[in-house]
Amino acid sequence: MCDSRFAVDSRFDDGPEAGPSHSRELSPHEEEHLSDNLNSDVDEDEEDEEELAEGMDAEGFSGPSGKVVKPLTPEALAAYKAAQEKTGVIYISRIPPGMRPTKVRHLMSQHGEVGRVYLQPEDAKRSYLRKKYTSTKKIHFTEGWVEFKDKKVARSVADLLNAQPIGGKKGTRWRDDVWTMKYLPKFKWRMLTEQIAHEAAIHAAQLRVELSQSRKEQQEYLKNVELARVLDKRAERKRKAGGDEEQRPPAGERPSRRTFEGAEGSRQPEKKRRKEREKPEVSAADPRQLDSVLSSIF
Repeated sequence: MCDSRFAVDSRFDDGPEAGPSHSRELSPHEEEHLSDNLNSDVDEDEEDEEELAEGMDAEGFSGPSGKVVKPLTPEALAAYKAAQEKTGVIYISRIPPGMRPTKVRHLMSQHGEVGRVYLQPEDAKRSYLRKKYTSTKKIHFTEGWVEFKDKKVARSVADLLNAQPIGGKKGTRWRDDVWTMKYLPKFKWRMLTEQIAHEAAIHAAQLRVELSQSRKEQQEYLKNVELARVLDKRAERKRKAGGDEEQRPPAGERPSRRTFEGAEGSRQPEKKRRKEREKPEVSAADPRQLDSVLSSIF
């Protein structure tokens, strides 16, 4: 008997029954559209990598939001070069602790159109010690560069904000921090990328020299250790050979009996001299002794 509660409505008789979900096959038009989107994403990622010069840290870089995907025409390239000639760069000698490139861009954008922003992360050793002995684990930046689309705006911003508090709402983190910045005349962004790449190359060369020197010192140390081990082994072998020679008498030589006889011979003349001293001396002037000697002869 069938329960009426589980009866299927007649309106849904023609519909497919529920089953496992399968991915729907894409049409050729949808596949082409999807491949175009993937290619555009790859192009944007490649452009982000190209904007970063060698030695630049991605954590400290903040580029403009607009991205150009299409290749530049000669007219567009000329316009781009002209726009680059109009840009100006200001140098910030101190970045407040915890301030990131996006925050710097936000603050600088209030005074003019900003192009690119790059903040130099602190030294690795200094960062390690700070994270080890303090509670702050976020990355800190020491200095930065901000590019404005107009050099006149960059100069005016540097004159306006230098040695001035950052300000903001009451209770904000960097309200009482002071800006220390300077406008760099005739300085372009490409010069910054070249300088950072040059410093990175110098640092890499120094590391290679230090590694080669350390490797050479290590090889020399291991060589000296091996030489000392060989010399110690040779000296031990000589010491053992010398001990065996001292215990064994030389060839063709009698044992210590001869030396004992020689010692007795050396003591024998001393005994004879002692007996001669004990004998009484005969005086030549005694006539009785002379008579006894003559009577014994005749």
